[in-house]
Amino acid sequence: MHTYLQDLWKDEHAASLDGDHLDLLRYRSNLLGADLRITNFGGGNTSSKYEVTDPLSGKPVRVMAVKGSGGDLGSIKTTGFAVLYLDRLLALEKVYRGENFEDDMVGLYPSCSFSGNTVAASIDTPLHGYLPFDHVDHLHPDWGIALAASRNGKTKMEEFNKRFGHKLVWLPWQRPGFELGLMLRRAVADNPGCDGIVLGSHGLFTWGATQRESYINSVTIIDQLGQFVLGHAEGKELFGGLKYATRSDARVLAPKMLPLLRGKVGQSRRSIGHFDGAEEALVFINSADAATLASLGTSCPDHFLRTRISPLLVDWDPAAGNLDSFDKALDAGLERYRNDYANYYENNKEEGSPALRDQNPTVVLIPGVGMVSFGRSKKEARITGEFYRNAIRVMSGATGMANGAVDQGVLPHAKDAARAGDFVSFKNYVSLPRREAFRIEYWQLEEAKLRRMPPEAEFSRKIVLVVGGGAGVGRATALKLAAAGAHLMIADLNEQSARDTADLCAAKHDREAVAACGLDLRKRESIAQAIELTVMQYGGLDSVINTAAVFIPPDAFGHLDENAWHVTLDVNVTGNYFLAKEAEKVFDPQDLTVSMVFTSSANAVVPKKGSEAYDVSKSAVNHLIGELAMGMAPLVRVNGIAPATVVAGSTMFPRDRVISSLAKYKIAFDEHETTEALRQRLAEFYAKRTLLKEPILPEHCAEAIVWLAGDRSARTTGNVIPVDAGLSEAFLR
Repeated sequence: MHTYLQDLWKDEHAASLDGDHLDLLRYRSNLLGADLRITNFGGGNTSSKYEVTDPLSGKPVRVMAVKGSGGDLGSIKTTGFAVLYLDRLLALEKVYRGENFEDDMVGLYPSCSFSGNTVAASIDTPLHGYLPFDHVDHLHPDWGIALAASRNGKTKMEEFNKRFGHKLVWLPWQRPGFELGLMLRRAVADNPGCDGIVLGSHGLFTWGATQRESYINSVTIIDQLGQFVLGHAEGKELFGGLKYATRSDARVLAPKMLPLLRGKVGQSRRSIGHFDGAEEALVFINSADAATLASLGTSCPDHFLRTRISPLLVDWDPAAGNLDSFDKALDAGLERYRNDYANYYENNKEEGSPALRDQNPTVVLIPGVGMVSFGRSKKEARITGEFYRNAIRVMSGATGMANGAVDQGVLPHAKDAARAGDFVSFKNYVSLPRREAFRIEYWQLEEAKLRRMPPEAEFSRKIVLVVGGGAGVGRATALKLAAAGAHLMIADLNEQSARDTADLCAAKHDREAVAACGLDLRKRESIAQAIELTVMQYGGLDSVINTAAVFIPPDAFGHLDENAWHVTLDVNVTGNYFLAKEAEKVFDPQDLTVSMVFTSSANAVVPKKGSEAYDVSKSAVNHLIGELAMGMAPLVRVNGIAPATVVAGSTMFPRDRVISSLAKYKIAFDEHETTEALRQRLAEFYAKRTLLKEPILPEHCAEAIVWLAGDRSARTTGNVIPVDAGLSEAFLR
């Protein structure tokens, strides 16, 4: 009977997989990866050993399938597993020259690949290969790591075994690799009947004779570890009690702090931010022990590869502080953090170590407010934050098992007494030595994994607010930006249309990189709210694009009433001004180069009867672009495009206006035709007035907008680019 975890295995579904070893391994892996209490995103590993027919010899042969390098258990497919000849993998022991040369073994794994399998085998491959079990799970449950990261962890493991009838074995810390694989084999041989292994400062190994048995053994042991660890912490004050209280205005302060923080952390390389103001995070951040525990760093390698060895805890008193004092505390904290990180690198680097990486933190803890995590994408930033939440649970579990006075004997995490001094503990929690952390963070194998990642897209790490993104040019722009890797907030007066565009963008991009909201350009507070939503979603703002405008036609007598005039000027001109002024409140503290792109019109320079309000508004937009470019330089580039009439997909050309225009120009049409067909007729008529004789589509305008918004136009500001297929009346003169 499980207390915390569920048995998700369905026998009927497993039977439907028809005994396919690889598909059953995929099923088992997906179930284990579905619960972050069992293992982290991208963390852990699973394997299966089974017999198949060798396509070369036609004879039965034993193979091992194991999660490939960089895979995620929760989402892995059968194509994500490396499959190797088991006998060839085990034979590598004959050429193994010892721990100092174990990295050389990774280059030999491809020679063990079965039947042309090209999935890169992970560094955990020998860990699974040398365990003499058909199905093996290597997982990083918070409760298991809490035990593994406790000073009294080995003693507590024996207590756990006695209470729950298990035979777990303790293995001291060893970096994943060939040596650890041999250590695991020896541990099993020396402890007949053992049913799991706890890796000091690392994680858990469990296994079974069948896929089902391996799964249920893993889930059961992890659930029982939860009962054991949480039972120790019950009724105890966490992390030495509270030092600070959460501010009542934390949600108001956060959007003001995020741009400041993102800008300072991203001066060398921009990142996307994720804010976490949950109680679990704040209980730690606000605690008396937070500074000491945070400085010690994390234990499990999977944690610190995302979070770095330690976060930055800003030394700021939320009870007495304001934004100015936070700014100063942040500067001081970042300077210390960067210096400490540079020293960490210099003290541990070896010949051949990869170059020093970005010295900025990926996790920042703000007392009284919350946690901000950073990554190259929203998903990565969120996952980084989740990993530090895992670390918080580990520290909570380990300190909760202190049982009064903490044992001061030799730490069981070290392979020998000489190395025990490298491990540091505080209130029973044991962190990973800096030297060991460096050996993983700057491991050549990790560097090779980073180099295998695809190059980043043009707008990766960029946050763009697209106003008017619900249709027409705005939708086309959003789709192009999504394809180019941007993080998008799609805003529109019609919020449902904005959400529809967001769905289309998500199909081209990551769902977490696209959001939508309503925005009324006539209301400054609505503009401010949309910008705040963008900041809270992604941490800042890199570009603001506005394609929204209104055209109100005169009545049958050619008259435009006073209200229509005001609405046109309010939306088309004042809305752009308010948009710039509200965005400036983010741009200034963020202190990164950014761009704004507005949409003018050929009408700005071509007077026409019956569209006076619209034409005047667009003339004002042209001038506003220049004024803003002057006033917001050098941080902000401001440009615009001036399309001729864009009919396709435009909300300014509803069916009745299209029919009215067709009748006005005496263009034959059938009232039963679709609106888009009627728009096409009108667009073709307008095209005949241009030099290129081609209609202007939303995609053509979007191409120019995206160019102006990005770094390819980094030396262009204060300009308006015509997108009119050569409308000679609009030539500047």
